[in-house]
Amino acid sequence: MGLFGHWYILVILLVIVLIVYGPGKLPEVGGAIGKAMREFRKASTDLQDEIKRSTTPTETDQANRPATDTKPTSEPKA
Repeated sequence: MGLFGHWYILVILLVIVLIVYGPGKLPEVGGAIGKAMREFRKASTDLQDEIKRSTTPTETDQANRPATDTKPTSEPKA
């Protein structure tokens, strides 16, 4: 069911964080966690987009690629 499947586990975790950091630092900790999550999601999205772009052939790639069924144009020297 996962770590946060039960509500009481989440409450216990929040109480421990409140005791360790205190009520004054709690907004700073929440902001830092939110910023880290945003950066991670952005990096993950950028990586997925880069992978999709690198695996999808573009029109210029297909135009520059030599045909596979053509014979070589160079003739053997006699």
